[in-house]
Amino acid sequence: MARLLVSACLMGQNVRYDGQSKTLLNATLSRWDRLGLLVPFCPELAGGLAVPRLPSEIQPGCNGDDVLASRARVIDAKGGDVTAAFVAGAQSAVECARAHGCSHALLTEASPSCGSSLIYSGDHDGKKRVGMGVTTAALRAAGVTVYGPDDFDALATSFPPKV
Repeated sequence: MARLLVSACLMGQNVRYDGQSKTLLNATLSRWDRLGLLVPFCPELAGGLAVPRLPSEIQPGCNGDDVLASRARVIDAKGGDVTAAFVAGAQSAVECARAHGCSHALLTEASPSCGSSLIYSGDHDGKKRVGMGVTTAALRAAGVTVYGPDDFDALATSFPPKV
């Protein structure tokens, strides 16, 4: 049975950097949850980061692919290098997706881990830019189709796969 990897924060878990969730209220998502099709996962926790934690951003002008290729770092708001935790979390997400048969993922937007089309600028100035997070890059490289909450309708047309 195909399953959907979902950012734990979208499922109401208080795992974000600020100790909050970003719950996505959606009837279809709730139905999939009741059917046992969802695999909630937080790559930042899997990578060893705590809740709460300092906000982190990928260096300006770079994205998740650059971090995975060691061309960029993920830096927290006090200048600490947290790249290793983000890479470890991304690798854990790929392992989780494979272990649970997840061909698709629904990840929160703008996160340095999960952003699928937007991430923060890298300057810790609150601005967003086009780009993808480390986990999204790793999942896409592993063949997992990644969607953000704004793309839920497109996800709903392709998941669960028709057999």
